Amino acid sequence: MHIDEAIQSRRAVKAYDSSFQLSREEKDELLRLALLAPSAFNLQHVRLVEVSDPALRAQIRQVGWNQAQMTDASMLVVVCAQLDSWEKNVRRVWEGTPSEVQDYMAGAIDTYYRDKPQVQRDETMRSCGLMAQTLMLAARGKGLDSCPMDGFDFEAVGKLINLPENHVIAMMVAVGKRTVDPKPRVGKLPFDEVIIRDRF
Repeated sequence: MHIDEAIQSRRAVKAYDSSFQLSREEKDELLRLALLAPSAFNLQHVRLVEVSDPALRAQIRQVGWNQAQMTDASMLVVVCAQLDSWEKNVRRVWEGTPSEVQDYMAGAIDTYYRDKPQVQRDETMRSCGLMAQTLMLAARGKGLDSCPMDGFDFEAVGKLINLPENHVIAMMVAVGKRTVDPKPRVGKLPFDEVIIRDRF
């Protein structure tokens, strides 16, 4: 599927064929494509929790407004991020570059994030959004459907997946085969209202 078609046909699908299953290899291929999304300073904050255990998915659905896609979609991914990647992984993510580049990036990263918890959190949310969208477009490109979700108890889901204290959850993404066609797009604001040239 051409990228334009994938973008135009991607919709937030809620109803999935629970009998349709992606193989582990197919899921991993989608996850590998998602991991190609950009992240600031190459910090690779995002951690994708692919939930395959049916019992765990049922528990997530219980704390997720009983949304059927949490159990019926072939794939459920909790999109998380490591808040302190800027500190813990700074050398690892620049491995292979000249030492002067590593030193420069380590200093720049430290200056940008240290003692700035809001910046740290904002950055993880940006990275999660980029990766979630990449995952959804990769899925659509393969003829699959997806749904981004934030309608769930974040704390409860965190406990269910054993979320480490230095991580946050941004959203979930369900992927699978839809059982009903999406309704027509409605309420789209005019192009000239949402596109601003140079300044507000």
